[in-house]
Amino acid sequence: MSGLAIDDAAWGSAWRTRSPADKLLLSVGLVVGALVLPVWPGTLLVGLAAVALALGPARVPARTFGRAVRLPLAFIAIGAVTAVVEVGGGGLGWAPDAAARAGALVGHGLAGSAAVLLLATTTPMSDLLPELRRLRVPAAVVEVASVVYRLLFVLLTSLTTIREAQTARMGHSTVRRSYRSSGVLAAAVLTRSWDRARRLQDGLAGRGMETGLRVLPEALPSSRPFVAATVAGLAALVAVTLAVA
Repeated sequence: MSGLAIDDAAWGSAWRTRSPADKLLLSVGLVVGALVLPVWPGTLLVGLAAVALALGPARVPARTFGRAVRLPLAFIAIGAVTAVVEVGGGGLGWAPDAAARAGALVGHGLAGSAAVLLLATTTPMSDLLPELRRLRVPAAVVEVASVVYRLLFVLLTSLTTIREAQTARMGHSTVRRSYRSSGVLAAAVLTRSWDRARRLQDGLAGRGMETGLRVLPEALPSSRPFVAATVAGLAALVAVTLAVA
């Protein structure tokens, strides 16, 4: 079965055995800091702290973390461009405070994305979902997240299998064939994944599975030193930001 690089990094992280609640506290605190603190130096400090913790104590591979941040970076860049362009009587033009707008959006977005990726690359979903249930997150939300997570692997397996078959038949030997093969690949992956998801649902319904699929989560006790260090670190970030700003 094909795997997700972020999921593999979470299982191999040095923080794998830490309590998901402790890591949630850290990541949520960093996300809140990225949203409410001033761009300079608040978001810069939050982003650097998230990256340093991921690559340092958590031992997340730098390549995996860098590749994971590329998609959020693309959305942030598109949002920054649309935020600094305004339509006036003379047509399109730059907003008067274009640089400040773009800097604020990019700063908040990158810092928040780094904080979320810190949690994603250190906490497997099998640990996070039971913790969300304990935190009284609505059961429907947790169940939808669980189903989407499982279907990701169905999509990856179908994508890898069909792609290998197309390559073996020289389906990507030319640009024209690549375009055609990509279209066939997208259609085949969607239809095959839909069929497998439907058969999975029918199988669970046939076994009387009317509620969520519950599993026995691994007991990962909270660490008081880790929580204390988290609170102290977040307080230090706020203090330094306010002092400089």
